[in-house]
Amino acid sequence: MRGTLYIVAAPSGAGKSSIVNAVLARDANISLSISFTSRQPRPGERHAEHYHFIGADEFKAMVAEGEFFEHALVHGDWKGTARQSVDPQLSAGRDVLLEIDWQGARQVRAKIPDAVSVFILPPSRAALEERMRKRGQDSEDVIRQRLDAAREEMSHYGEFDYVIVNEDFETAVTEMCSIFTASRLRKDAQVARHSRLITSLLVDD
Repeated sequence: MRGTLYIVAAPSGAGKSSIVNAVLARDANISLSISFTSRQPRPGERHAEHYHFIGADEFKAMVAEGEFFEHALVHGDWKGTARQSVDPQLSAGRDVLLEIDWQGARQVRAKIPDAVSVFILPPSRAALEERMRKRGQDSEDVIRQRLDAAREEMSHYGEFDYVIVNEDFETAVTEMCSIFTASRLRKDAQVARHSRLITSLLVDD
């Protein structure tokens, strides 16, 4: 049985990474695909754990070689998901989660229409700005650029299957877990998973 591809997107500061990490700690059946990026690491970020940090020239070379499943220019830096991080795991029946932006999500849905997509919204623009400032990782100019970009990013929520408003963190994590559980209980997935059982239940004794 082929695995399910999950897509999670959000504007910067909405709490996407924190929610994803909490969900992954609860659900051992999903693997997070580590994205590549051309930007420099932020304080506390580690190579191959948070991102694969590479130079812009190396990133573009990978694009030219067709090594990316999806890629996009986000806030002036390149981000992308390598094919090797996705295809083998799905083929082996393992669920894979992509933590990407709306542009990458659009590319992924074009390739895998049955991917399950989730968009995370902040409870307000003021809360979004407050969260960005609390991180203490970006300059005032960068924060302003991200806030300006957030409105455009959030306008694409309608392209996703599910929407979570991250007002209360624990509630948002529980809602995300519920989406994954419901996805696994879809009829087609259950028929593939329990084909022998279903056949035996319908056969006359």
